[in-house]
Amino acid sequence: MQKFALFICFIFLFSACKTETNSNASATAKRYPLKGKVVSVDRAAKRAKIDHEKIEGFMEAMTMDFPIHADWVWDDLKPGAEIRAEMVVDNTAKDPYYLENIGIVAAANPNGGDPPINEKFAQIGQSVPDFTLTNQDGKRIAIKDFKGKALAITFIYAQCPLPDYCIKMSTSFSDLAKILNADAELKDKITLLSISFDPERDTPAKLRSYGLGYMGQGAAELGVWQLAVGKDAEVRKIADFFGLRYEVDQNDKTQINHSLRTAVIGPDGKVTKIFPGNEWTVADLKNELEMALKLSNR
Repeated sequence: MQKFALFICFIFLFSACKTETNSNASATAKRYPLKGKVVSVDRAAKRAKIDHEKIEGFMEAMTMDFPIHADWVWDDLKPGAEIRAEMVVDNTAKDPYYLENIGIVAAANPNGGDPPINEKFAQIGQSVPDFTLTNQDGKRIAIKDFKGKALAITFIYAQCPLPDYCIKMSTSFSDLAKILNADAELKDKITLLSISFDPERDTPAKLRSYGLGYMGQGAAELGVWQLAVGKDAEVRKIADFFGLRYEVDQNDKTQINHSLRTAVIGPDGKVTKIFPGNEWTVADLKNELEMALKLSNR
């Protein structure tokens, strides 16, 4: 009887632990074991948001979006499912990081309801708490300085190596800045603000050079785009309000593990939109900023 019970247990575990082993990773790719819970899935984009545990040797625990190339998973991957997988970091691939060899170790509870809302995330309609930072020109700035304008805020650090993280945020902000700088009507009504969470290295002068580098060869001014840094406690206050998480990588102190948040603030200083990842486009952000301006004029 005991052997039979063990056999039934083995069958259950085997059926719950479905995996795929196909890989197109390059020989230089690095792999890290991952364990976590599915928060949401986007079958069309082949991406899933995973609340994962600490990935030893790479990043702290956080919630982030992962590309998943395998086709079979989308019938089984549901919000609430617990998974184990390998995170592949491959700078030669179209997706520089993605999940592979996925095993569903605990199916989602169909009666479990939606995942709880993290109350630390800024809610639409809330006023942004005041802050004091220093921008790329050495000027002290505060949230009150942007009253009357639509404001977009994102978070970066200059030495971030991931193309889908800070590099993508800064490319999008600089691309939008070029559009707005050339728009006689909007350039005085909208501001873009990138906040660095690396005060040890991102000095105002470095941020100015960083921003101009994204604006293109020969650029002398940033226009509507500002980059700013402040004391760690001040930056964390703002980051916590928007639900952003960041921690210094204990295995490489030059790197910071972080999530992504980009927010739109109306002329009244209240949040009108939060983009939690990197799926938004320049057009998406411009539309939200213009919408914030229109709402303020009603």
